[in-house]
Amino acid sequence: MRDHFRVEGHAAEPLPAVWTGRATNRAQWLLAAVGAACLALGIELAVDSAWTSGIAPLLMSVIGCVAAGLLILFGTLAFVHVAVRVDSDAVEVRCGHIGLPRRRIPLDHVVGAEFAPKVTPRQWGGWGYRWRPERGTAVVVRRGEGIVVTLGDGRTFTVTVDDAEAAVRAIRGRLGLAESNKAVGI
Repeated sequence: MRDHFRVEGHAAEPLPAVWTGRATNRAQWLLAAVGAACLALGIELAVDSAWTSGIAPLLMSVIGCVAAGLLILFGTLAFVHVAVRVDSDAVEVRCGHIGLPRRRIPLDHVVGAEFAPKVTPRQWGGWGYRWRPERGTAVVVRRGEGIVVTLGDGRTFTVTVDDAEAAVRAIRGRLGLAESNKAVGI
């Protein structure tokens, strides 16, 4: 691979072989705690209940608490953080502790990358893996900077990540695109 250099005001730095970045949202740990509490309440109801009020109401309460707890717990833990990796082949986005959901975008499907200085959950309808017909797809784990990758079919993929400008430089360097100071207003 050729060495790519970027010129940014002062000095030129070589493009890393693999760029990695992360973004974390510690506030979602609070939601995970709420999910764990719902789960614990459901288990407590099932184990310590006198069962005198009838089987149907108690069963609905237990199932409701356990289901809500699991949904909240796993739904929030999947989006506590995101890891982005840019190498010579693809842009890979992995969410949560087990890396699911994940998205791998081959660089030959990418036509551009832009820096987005302000991506918020409000713009995308909340935290998590989002799709909006007029905007494209996004992984939003916190408010702040992100990257917007434009695909060959015109769709976009947005992800919040720390040091998003370096990610954009890495993607653009791999694609052989000129540096652009243009920031996308999401």
